[in-house]
Amino acid sequence: MEVYVYDAVRTPRGKSKATGGLAEFTPQELVSQLIDALRTRTGEDTIGRAAGLTLGCVGQIGAQGGHIALVSRLHANLPPEMRALSLNNFCVSGLTAVGLAASDALALGDDRLRIAGGVEMMSRVPFMGDHAFYYDDPETAARLRYVPVVLSADLMATMNGYDKAALDAVTLRSHQRATAAWARGDLGGVVPIVRADGSVALAHDEGIRPDTTAESLAAMEPAFAGMGAKGFDAIMLAALPELDAIQHVHSVANCPPTCDGAGLVLIGSRAAGEAAGLAPRARIRGFAEATADPVLQLTAGFAAMDSVLAQTGLAIGDFDRIEFMEAFAATPVRFEREYAPDPDRVNPDGGHLAMGHPMGASGAILLGTLVDGMERQGGSLGLVVVHGGSGVGSAMVVERV
Repeated sequence: MEVYVYDAVRTPRGKSKATGGLAEFTPQELVSQLIDALRTRTGEDTIGRAAGLTLGCVGQIGAQGGHIALVSRLHANLPPEMRALSLNNFCVSGLTAVGLAASDALALGDDRLRIAGGVEMMSRVPFMGDHAFYYDDPETAARLRYVPVVLSADLMATMNGYDKAALDAVTLRSHQRATAAWARGDLGGVVPIVRADGSVALAHDEGIRPDTTAESLAAMEPAFAGMGAKGFDAIMLAALPELDAIQHVHSVANCPPTCDGAGLVLIGSRAAGEAAGLAPRARIRGFAEATADPVLQLTAGFAAMDSVLAQTGLAIGDFDRIEFMEAFAATPVRFEREYAPDPDRVNPDGGHLAMGHPMGASGAILLGTLVDGMERQGGSLGLVVVHGGSGVGSAMVVERV
């Protein structure tokens, strides 16, 4: 049996502050509006018969606490027998959710669809808002080899000799491509979020800066040396004694902005689609997850990508489109220099450096962007690669049908 993608929707991405375009909503409201969009696109009975709702979410406290998948299922008036699963696999959570739902469909072999994806309201639960003990305790951080993820990005740049100009170049390209894609109307699957009175709260990604230039990026200084001096550089240098120092090169602009957003993917077997009267849009060819040393945490996405390539017998040059998560500017620089993809096939509509990173939703959003883009461009094979903090990574290969 094989698992297929039948549909994918996402919200616009709103700035993660009180005045952001989505800040007035709760996470379950975002998910509910996406569920309503799936009902409209595929039919009320189709969504009502789904076997489960699996949601990734990183900050599962406060507004996102209390089992966010279950809360969302109840808020969306989905049937009580529909299973709900909330998970936290850091920034790869949204793609992990899709992978788990696909595994469930394969294991049970039934004719029911699954809804999977993620949500993150970072205006309500900010980055590191769960206040894990090891974030601020130097002794525990050293024992766990915990390093803030942006410092691991600086470490990647140090180990590979990337200067700030290289980081600025990929950042500028991300904003230019995202600006052009929105101007062309090329981003499919985006569901405008509306208020109770029917007015549109947000219909576009808020974080894109069309006025970004090479000069404006060059003027922004590296921002994270002070953080490294709090003992985290020492952890990295102890792990890598061949290094004399960490070169802090990322500015704030070279980091994906945190934001609010949600994304859902509708998947299932061929029989599930036939039972619902739906034609599949893509077939999941392979899925892999990986872990890495916490100090070298941003290498996990590369390891997951290598694993899924080996699993499918494919090479980077085989893909018509690649959605590669821009988890700090060092990661796309490394991808381009070490794997030599066709740059026109990688994030052709911009990426996270421009549009933002709603942590638990990012993987699902990228998968939907991939399928939409391949349909628009006529491509056949696609790859999604996602990186996460503390050394988690995920990758998926899909093929249009």
